[in-house]
Amino acid sequence: MIKYASNAFLATKISFANEIGNICKKLGIDAYEVFRGVGLDHRINPSFFRAGIGFGGSCFPKDVKALIAKAEKLGENPKLLKAVIEVNEGQHMKLIELLKNHISDLRGKTVGVLGLAFKPDTDDVRGSKAIPIVKMLLEEGANVVAYDPKAMENFRQIFPNIEYGRSGEDVVKNSDAVLIVTEWKDFENLDYSGHVDIDGRRIEKAKREARIYEGVCW
Repeated sequence: MIKYASNAFLATKISFANEIGNICKKLGIDAYEVFRGVGLDHRINPSFFRAGIGFGGSCFPKDVKALIAKAEKLGENPKLLKAVIEVNEGQHMKLIELLKNHISDLRGKTVGVLGLAFKPDTDDVRGSKAIPIVKMLLEEGANVVAYDPKAMENFRQIFPNIEYGRSGEDVVKNSDAVLIVTEWKDFENLDYSGHVDIDGRRIEKAKREARIYEGVCW
C-alpha cells in the first residue's frame, strides 16, 4: 500500500502541475515560475511539479489504475485518483492543439518528433506519450519523422512505417515543425534557429532559438 500511495501521490503532483499549467498558459504565465514559488513553502516538496504533457511508463499509470480498481472493489469511489488519470490521458493533446495554432492543416506537412521513450535515458516506450501523439499526427495526414537516442527500435515495433531520423539534427532540419516529447539532454545541443518548435518538456535552447516557440504550460 505504501508503494501504491507513493506512486499515486507523485502522479497526482504531475497532473496537478498540468492543471495549473494549462490555466497559466491561458493567462500568459510560466507555470515553472509559479511552481518555483510554490516550492519555497517549507510544507511543500517542490519535486515532481513537472508541467508538460504528462507521465508515462509502466509504473505510475499501472499503479494508479490498480489502486482505483482495488478501491472500487472495496466499494470506494476514488474521485481524485480518477481525475489524475483523466488529466494525464488528455494532456498530450495540448501539443497538437498548439501545433495547429501555427499550422492549421497538417496534411502533407512533415512533423518531427523528438523523443520516443517515456522518459530520458531509457529505451522503454511503454506508456510513452509519443505513441498517441504520432497516432494523432498520422490521423491528421502529417508525415512523421521521429528520433530518439535509444528507443527507436522499440518504437518501430509499434510504428514500422513512419520515417526515423539519423539524428536529432536530421529531424529538426527536415521538418516543417518539431514536437519535443522526451527531455533528452542531447536535445539541448540542437540548433533550433529558424524553426517551429512545440515543446512538451521544456528544452531551454529551443525556447531561446526557435523562430516560433510554444511551451505546453509556459
